[in-house]
Amino acid sequence: MVRVSIALLKDRGSGIGKTLSEILVCPLSKQPLRYCEETNTLISDSIGVSFPIKNGIPCLVPNDGKILEDDHPKKPDNDVDSSTAKKD
Repeated sequence: MVRVSIALLKDRGSGIGKTLSEILVCPLSKQPLRYCEETNTLISDSIGVSFPIKNGIPCLVPNDGKILEDDHPKKPDNDVDSSTAKKD
């Protein structure tokens, strides 16, 4: 078990390892989390909450999460092109 933990946290100096980010999900919505290099946080786009990473360890306790403000960087929406979207 220790070997697995060491392997997952091996790249902690450069943010969060890709393998670890693929495994982690939001503790509230159970949806995938996105890593934001700018703020060194894991973001749940589904509910708009960010979770800090302290000393390379993701803090996924619901009380540690912070609600995102409108000025926080958001994931671009590739599914709908705003220039071609129909407006009612």
